[in-house]
Amino acid sequence: MAKYTDADCRLCRREGCKLFLKGDRCISPKCAMEKRPVVPGQHGMGRKKVTDYGMQLREKQKVKRAYGLLEKQFREYYEKATRMKGVVGENMLSLLERRLDNVIYRMGIGDSRSESRQIVNHGHICVNGNVVDIPSYCVKEGDEISVKESKKDLPKFQQLKGIKIVMPKWLEFNTDTMVGKVIALPKRDDIDLNIQEHMIIELYSR
Repeated sequence: MAKYTDADCRLCRREGCKLFLKGDRCISPKCAMEKRPVVPGQHGMGRKKVTDYGMQLREKQKVKRAYGLLEKQFREYYEKATRMKGVVGENMLSLLERRLDNVIYRMGIGDSRSESRQIVNHGHICVNGNVVDIPSYCVKEGDEISVKESKKDLPKFQQLKGIKIVMPKWLEFNTDTMVGKVIALPKRDDIDLNIQEHMIIELYSR
């Protein structure tokens, strides 16, 4: 399977915004966007005229990289969103937000989406009492998300106890019991990334 193995911070610099791929580092002075907010490469400082297609492509790449997806996976989310009722762009973002690895990240269990993906892959997370090790698993309203009972004593999870975590209003998570819940489906206002989803829809509609 294809996998990006270069520095994550290069992705943020390429897209010109913070994608929060490195957890706490992204909100510290060490963040690459704070130290050198230019496109990577020897021509990064140069001025280039950006076409409409270029802007649409950059918007798609930004969302793909933020959620850690490859093109085939991302395209499948778009196609699934077109078959749903409602606005295609909002449907697509809702599906991305409902990925289990993203939910773990939003609950504060993982410091980044990549770390959250690893936590899920290692079988540390249960959905409605059953272990789920598929990061792309799509949660539903009412689902109970919890840390596996035998894994709660791991230092990674113990350090969460007593911490107040800021999370979207469609989720809740108790750091003492290590149990959370999907109390509603995510709406457009719940997504804090600066995304212009209509540009992605225009790109795929060409």
